Amino acid sequence: MNAVAAIALGSNLPSPFGTPSDNLHEALRRLSALGTIKAVSSFHSTAPVGYLDQPQFVNAAALLETTLAPLDLLHGLLEIERSMGRNRKAAPPKGPRVIDLDLLLYGDVVLASPELTLPHPEMHERAFVLAPLAEIAPAMMHPTLRVTVAELLAGL
Repeated sequence: MNAVAAIALGSNLPSPFGTPSDNLHEALRRLSALGTIKAVSSFHSTAPVGYLDQPQFVNAAALLETTLAPLDLLHGLLEIERSMGRNRKAAPPKGPRVIDLDLLLYGDVVLASPELTLPHPEMHERAFVLAPLAEIAPAMMHPTLRVTVAELLAGL
């Protein structure tokens, strides 16, 4: 089964790959091993949310056509993060990071498990997620709120 997944990307720390923008490029390169990248937004510079004492973020969104099941895709995203140097256990929540990959939407799948919630439970509240996603998928539907990404962004 092929599904189109919406993935948010973010970075605000330099790494061996270079700047935060370089980190997003590297993550996109690695993401192509999990499926076919159908679209990538422009890169957005955004202020941190929640944990404020950190550098600006570079955020983007990508659409990935994949045959992986949602949980397998999540594991692939977490492995990309780990292999690029992110340690989720050591960093403060919402703190600085080399790379952050969030699975936002997976087709019209609605899922609530200990490991994965779809759609992403906070995506509709985050301009730094919705603005890049609206660039590449404005008509993509949020499966539980039944509104488009463009409508979610306009409502913020």
